[in-house]
Amino acid sequence: MKLTIVEYPDKRLRLKSKEVEVFDEQLHILLDAMNPLMMQTNGIGLAAVQVAYPIRALILNIPDEEGEQPSENLLEIINPIMSNQSGETMYQEGCLSVPKFYEDIKRFEFVTLNFQDRDGNTKTLEADGLLSIAIQHEMDHLEGVLFIDKLSYARRKKFEKEYKRMLKEKKES
Repeated sequence: MKLTIVEYPDKRLRLKSKEVEVFDEQLHILLDAMNPLMMQTNGIGLAAVQVAYPIRALILNIPDEEGEQPSENLLEIINPIMSNQSGETMYQEGCLSVPKFYEDIKRFEFVTLNFQDRDGNTKTLEADGLLSIAIQHEMDHLEGVLFIDKLSYARRKKFEKEYKRMLKEKKES
């Protein structure tokens, strides 16, 4: 399965993802194809909607102390529901769907997540730090929300101007 990342301002990024009801070979093929794409593009998380599949599925692989992302650390999260969140933190986020743009975003410091794995088994995960931030970022994608939507009005206007200029330069090169 050949996947490509959907980039802003593509309207498909605004789709609200549908719950996964069938945990079959098709889902496994999609998840298996998402991981190498995420790794090739230096991502730590990828939601299915970012590869044009608006379903409630995402993957995460947070780098370890050496900056490596071993495959055994891969998390496949289907139908996530946050059951608890607390604290507050700021983190400079980027997004594979909004390339070359980074911004400080306020997130919960701790989250508890209930979800299903690729086979439909129910799991619970408590997360803090970068894992907590990445979960929240990817879950936003499932709701059609991008991290740039969390910017102040002034910063969003500046982003739009910078992004249009960048796209224009990309087309000219």
